[in-house]
Amino acid sequence: MAKKVVATLKSGKGKDFTRVIKMVRSPKTGSYTFKEQMVHSTHVADFLKEK
Repeated sequence: MAKKVVATLKSGKGKDFTRVIKMVRSPKTGSYTFKEQMVHSTHVADFLKEK
């Protein structure tokens, strides 16, 4: 199944998306968590700017 998904993302409309991982500080504990999202390639900078 994984091979099929990877092949789909490498061709067609899947090429336009990027997986972005951002480290965010938790307000309660002060520890860091990771926020992960599939974002269109043109919106990567916007995703990284938001808090």
